[in-house]
Amino acid sequence: MAAPRILLVGAGSMGSLHARVTAGHPQAELATVVDTREDAGRALADRFGARWQPEIGSLSGVDAVIVAAATEAHFELAKQVIEAGVPLLVEKPVTDRLEQTIEVLELSEQRDVPVMCGLLERYNPAVLTARSILEEPIHVTGVRHSPYAPRIKTGVAWDLLVHDVDLAFQVLPGEVVGVEAVVGQFHPSSVPGAEDVVEALLRFGSGAVASVSASRLGQRKVRTLTINEVDKLIEVDLLRRDVTVYRHVSAEAATSDGRGYRQQTIIEIPELVTSQEPLAAQLDRFLGLVAGTVDAAEERAGILPSHRVVARAKEVAAASV
Repeated sequence: MAAPRILLVGAGSMGSLHARVTAGHPQAELATVVDTREDAGRALADRFGARWQPEIGSLSGVDAVIVAAATEAHFELAKQVIEAGVPLLVEKPVTDRLEQTIEVLELSEQRDVPVMCGLLERYNPAVLTARSILEEPIHVTGVRHSPYAPRIKTGVAWDLLVHDVDLAFQVLPGEVVGVEAVVGQFHPSSVPGAEDVVEALLRFGSGAVASVSASRLGQRKVRTLTINEVDKLIEVDLLRRDVTVYRHVSAEAATSDGRGYRQQTIIEIPELVTSQEPLAAQLDRFLGLVAGTVDAAEERAGILPSHRVVARAKEVAAASV
């Protein structure tokens, strides 16, 4: 069977990563790169043996589409691809308006066209390893801080927070039944209404709690996920892709007069369950959707929860101002 011919929309930083992974996959062909900027689009296409074109145009002969364009273009591009009946992988968020995301997903269901959202951290080897050793998680803390990026026009809720909200759904049981949030906008270059900092607290119906923090005012990248159970703590560094497990054993005074303190903690460093690059693992799953070996309805259903919570967090924060 011939490798699926994939059309990539967007030759920016994320598009370049998709191009590299797609072109290097043994079961996929990067056929076309679409970008209105000829210099960027043609250069990326030439690097990986694809052709460049400024617009999507006809999707005849295309087996799948990856949209890695700016978020504000996702809605119209996603509808165009789905209406053409072509499986779609769209970078996160699907759109930065909940009603538009719902419209895209409903159109996907009506047309029976597979759609996938680029919630990439699901495929992080450290996340997969942490999930494999979970028993009864009760509290999650996610921190995603970055230096300022002028190219991002949406706020950090849609750009960054959506990842950790999605991870909370991957780790904790039940649905979110309560959301509290605060936002702040500080950078002079930010578009009005595009928050630079957001802190959200999520309460799950199971009783579990998640605290997630996103900022683009950091001076270094921080990507951490901390998962608490009653008898252990799992620390995940999403950048280094490593996992450390802590189990507290005892605490006691270190001296007879009580002026010192000693505690004992067992530290475990589990072996990663996989070393595969997250973008390659995500592409594997997308190719499964294209081939029909992955449940398209299940994949579609897993997209909306994080988008609903991010939209709710922005609403709650706006109402409190």
